[in-house]
Formats: sequence, C-alpha cells, structure tokens
Amino acid sequence: MKLFKKKHTRAAPQMILPDRDRGSSMTLPPEAGPLEKELFDRLRYAVPVIDAAIMKMIRLTGGFRLVSSDERYQEQLDRFCDTVPVGLTGTSLGCFADAFLDSMLTYGSAVGEIVIDEDNRCIAGLWNGDATATVVSAGSSPFERRYSVRGKDGTVRQVAHPERILYASLTGGRSLLRGLPAMSSILLRIYECIGQNYDRAGNVRYAVTYKPEGGASDISATREHAMQIAREWADGMNSAKYGRVKDFVAVGDVDIRVIGADNKLFDTNVPVRQIMEQIISKLSIPPFLLGLNWSSTERMSSQQADILTSELDYYRRLLAPVLCSIGDAYLCSIGAEAVCSVDWDNINLQDEAVLAEARLKNAQAREIELRIENESK
Repeated sequence: MKLFKKKHTRAAPQMILPDRDRGSSMTLPPEAGPLEKELFDRLRYAVPVIDAAIMKMIRLTGGFRLVSSDERYQEQLDRFCDTVPVGLTGTSLGCFADAFLDSMLTYGSAVGEIVIDEDNRCIAGLWNGDATATVVSAGSSPFERRYSVRGKDGTVRQVAHPERILYASLTGGRSLLRGLPAMSSILLRIYECIGQNYDRAGNVRYAVTYKPEGGASDISATREHAMQIAREWADGMNSAKYGRVKDFVAVGDVDIRVIGADNKLFDTNVPVRQIMEQIISKLSIPPFLLGLNWSSTERMSSQQADILTSELDYYRRLLAPVLCSIGDAYLCSIGAEAVCSVDWDNINLQDEAVLAEARLKNAQAREIELRIENESK
C-alpha cells in the first residue's frame, strides 16, 4: 500500500486573461506574439476608427494600369487585368491589390499566389493567402526564398512552387497597428464604462417615497397606501408608452425624485481625444478624413498633403514589384518577351485651384529664367 499517491502534473496555461477582461466581447488579447492575427483582427473590429483609416489608406493609394513594353500586347494585358479571377468572389487585378495591401497594413506582410491552369498552360487566377500562416526562410543563396505554410495542427508544409508566390512586407515586417493595442484597450475600457454609466443613470428611474403621518390609523394602513401608490405610479408610467398622459395624485407626504439626478456623468472628451490623437498619429491619416472635426475650420494643408502623399508612395513602391511580377507572368504565358511597368494614377489631395496656381507660378518662373539666359547671351 502506497502512503503517498503520485501527483499528476498539468501543463501550465500560456495565457490567463485578467478578471476585468472576462465576459466582454470587446476585449483584446493582452499581448501579441502568436496571437497577432487574432489581436489585429479584433482590434479593427472593436475600434472602427482603425478600420476606417486602413480602408481610407487603401482607397487613397489609388488606381493603376500595367503598361507593356511591347504595345502589341497592351490590349490583351488590359483585358487580363480587368477579368482575372481573384479568390472565390473577386475579379480584376485591382481587387487583388486592395486585399494584398489590406493584409500588408494589418499584419505587416502579405502573400499571394498565381494559380496556374496546368491543362491550358495559362494563369487561371490569383489567390490572397494568409500571411500569418506563411513562413519565409532563406534558400541555398541569400536571395532565394523558401515558403512554407503552417497548418492549424502546427505542422509546416513547404510550398512546391515558390516561383508562383507573391510576397511583400512593410519595413521590418511589422504591422501598421503595432503599438495600438495598449491605447485601444484604454479606449475600449472608457467606452465600456460610459455604457455602464448610462445603464445605471441614463435610463431615468424614480424613487417614490411615502411618509405616513403620526396617526395610528395612518400607520396601520401604510403598507396598503404604499402598494396603491406603486400601482398608480406604474399605471401612469405604462400609459406613456401608448401616448396617454396620466397625472399622479397622492394624498399625504409623497416625495418623488430621480435616482442619480444629483450625480453628473464623467466628461470623457479629453481622455478620449488624447487617445484618439495617439491612434491617428500612428495611422498617418488627417482627423477630418475620418469624420473627426476637432476644429471648425480644419482642412488639409499643403504640408499634410505632402506627408500623406509620401506615405502613399511608400505603399506603391511595395506593391509595384508584385504587380509587375503578375504582369510579366501573364506576358510569358502568352509567349511574349515584353515586360511590365506600373502607371499609377495621380494622387490629388489638394484643391485644383491651388495646383493650377502652383503650375502658373512655375511657368512664370521658367519664363523669367529663359528670358535672363537669352539676355545674357
């Protein structure tokens, strides 16, 4: 007979949520790491400003057109860009680029695949993959990439055709949302407290107090009088739902007060604005583009337009090699030896009048310079 039973050891949990976060659907995972995908997805779901800023950034990046070095294949290339299937529901190369940029901004990297029709030896479509499940490693040479896919069970499977994979990442592979969970958690906590305060004090409740007089008969009938007052009060409140107004008449010392009327709700404008400023500064989007009119005369200055334009140019530089790879693959599939380049739409973030005035001044300055050169000769 054994005096001591062997204790069974259990694996320690890797993550335990704080007690204040339990039971709330708007909470965020306390740290990143292996849960970054869930973290950033829930962050965009819980804070609409972040999701709106990313969607604005994608739209402001603008449209593009692939230009073939051989004009004979330009019409076929345009048709391919407009009709190529993307995933299960998308169509056109622009649709693929939007989803690709969305993944790159959210997770720090994006991955796609050129799907080949083996029978017809042509491009069957494009596919946006899961960047968080893709592992990139170095091959035999420093510039050779090997791609592997991590399954849900933790197994890693190497991609058979790495030449068909399209991959791009931000600087360092870090998400644009990195650093925002801390600020967003505070913001969500403030909003949760606002909701709880309105549940307590926002829905007006009344305290009806009946004080009986000193008579013995009145004191003995206190319970009956209180129940009668409660019935009449409830009937008067319920009648208001149907548009009927009933006055409440009581005999005796009856005091009616609103519960919590003496207490004021906290003013959350200052802390919410401070947190929103931190979030928007990380996203590099002017506040009024997101519907935040913090100033009655707020508008985008030329300096802000230049900074935002440089941000969009940076994203375009990351997308251009991926788009050119798709165009080159299509031209190769049809037997052409041409290569592609990306012609982006003009980013116009300023007033047309301001741009026209700037072009006029540049033309006048150029005219004066030419006149001085001719006179010097």
